[in-house]
Amino acid sequence: MAGSSNAIRGARVGSGPMGEQDHGVRAERVQVSYWDALGNETIRYFSADVADEEIPDQIDSPTSGLPAGRNKDEPPQLVKNEPYKTHLAYVKERRTEEEAVELLEEALQKLRARRGRK
Repeated sequence: MAGSSNAIRGARVGSGPMGEQDHGVRAERVQVSYWDALGNETIRYFSADVADEEIPDQIDSPTSGLPAGRNKDEPPQLVKNEPYKTHLAYVKERRTEEEAVELLEEALQKLRARRGRK
């Protein structure tokens, strides 16, 4: 048994004859480069059949996590998120201090009227 050889040892199943160069026809594709604010380039490949307007103008850079655009000289900047606002913060944006005092006084008068006080 030591002298027997196995012709497929070390070969992928379905790989075909050894030395096969053509593993199928490769579709035509276009290379698109994206740059982030740190200067990192990311290359994406798209089918040549895809219209240019369907190729995204911006992606997330896998290197830095920053947005990356197709213009090397003007990469997109990270948009700052607004901090979470409480309900009170939104109310304060809509009302002046005088309006708040007036509304509070009206609410207290209604509450006192329900409870039988003046």
